[in-house]
Amino acid sequence: MASATTSKKMWEEATCAICLQLMAKPMSISCGHSYCQACLLHFMGPASSPRSQQDMKTFSCPQCRVPFKRGSLRPNKQLGSLIAALQEQELELSCQEHGERLHLFCEDEGQLICWRCERDPRHKGHATALVEDAGPGYREKLQEAVRKLRQMEEECASQKAFKAKQIDEWNEKIEAQRQKIQADFQNLHSFLREEERAYLWRLESEKELTLRRLRDSEAKLGQQSQELESRILELEERCQGSAQKVLQDVKGALSRSQAVRLETPEAVFLEVQTQCEVPELYFDLRKQLRSHQVGVTLDPETAHPELILSKDQRQVTRGGCPEGAGDPSPRRFTVSPCILGLQSFTSGRQYFEVDVGEGMGWDVGVCLESVQRVVGTMQTPEAGFWALRLCAKDGYVALTWPRTPLGLQEQPLVVGVLLDCEVGVVSFYNMTLGSHIFTFPRASFPDVLRPYFQVYPYSPLFLPSPDE
Repeated sequence: MASATTSKKMWEEATCAICLQLMAKPMSISCGHSYCQACLLHFMGPASSPRSQQDMKTFSCPQCRVPFKRGSLRPNKQLGSLIAALQEQELELSCQEHGERLHLFCEDEGQLICWRCERDPRHKGHATALVEDAGPGYREKLQEAVRKLRQMEEECASQKAFKAKQIDEWNEKIEAQRQKIQADFQNLHSFLREEERAYLWRLESEKELTLRRLRDSEAKLGQQSQELESRILELEERCQGSAQKVLQDVKGALSRSQAVRLETPEAVFLEVQTQCEVPELYFDLRKQLRSHQVGVTLDPETAHPELILSKDQRQVTRGGCPEGAGDPSPRRFTVSPCILGLQSFTSGRQYFEVDVGEGMGWDVGVCLESVQRVVGTMQTPEAGFWALRLCAKDGYVALTWPRTPLGLQEQPLVVGVLLDCEVGVVSFYNMTLGSHIFTFPRASFPDVLRPYFQVYPYSPLFLPSPDE
């Protein structure tokens, strides 16, 4: 164990006389003194002559002034090892109380002590060990602690990544729900706008009808007023004339006057019939639509030969050509696999539903009674068809011309069809979600309307009863 004095002497021997610091890469010269490699090179200055001449050039030792040549420089490895040991020793702690090196470890107190601390009564009977002996065991314990902390760190990182994923998933769910809410309200807004236009049209129609009746009554009263005024003037002129004029045809004048009757005008009931309770009607779209629902069944006499109907005439499937189904009839569709509903509509609001299921294709809507059935025709409003279509080529479209893509995000399993004969509109709804799909522009229906369907392979259509 080195004393403080010995350590001081070792530090002095290892200190460079040029930079006054512990030597870095110590180099010895011919007189035996050593210096930092960088300090010596700086002291000798840059080499400007050939190497052989450089090695023979003479310099004086900074300490003893003994001459030496550049070529005599040699690395001092032993001094370098000593300096490394001193640097390591410098890093070691010293006892604050005694100034000695802390080379012992007290197991009881769990602290470093020096040899003088070990002899102190405070550590009497304590188990002590050399730092070199106790270090490896505690190094293993520390490494085990590090390993556990690393595991905890990895677990923490894993949980952090999981939480980040949860945050992303939650944000995605919230965004999806936001879009759904916006879409639902957009559908409701579309439905309400159509309803608003329909009710305003009815109100305007009611206004014009009542005003026409009132104005007719007003005109008749005007005519009666003129007639009465004429009779009054006639009688007043007669009264102001001579006795002969008064008596001339007086009985006829009185008779004509007594024959005049005031016609009581038609009583017009001035109560608005077009009523719309918005809060009650439109908070439940399905309830509002189904308040106009009618039962629809299929008309077998209009069925294309490839179509097969159920016994209750509520389901239709596209299959083979059943016997007798191909009988010629001007009412039967012979070009496209279509069929009409048995019911016909001429007035009011009519609503029916079609269960399209998960079929790959269908046409659903209404058409005029007079549409072409035995020749090919394009299904458009101009040809008498107001319908939606699902097909593999175009997806969901409205049968306008050109076709109107619908871009539905959710597959409708049940399609609702609302026909307003008075207003002249046909609207469609996704009853799976209770949302509006599409409304055709207002039209004039010159003929009776009937439910219309086109059936695709492996895509049967079912007409539920209003009671179901």
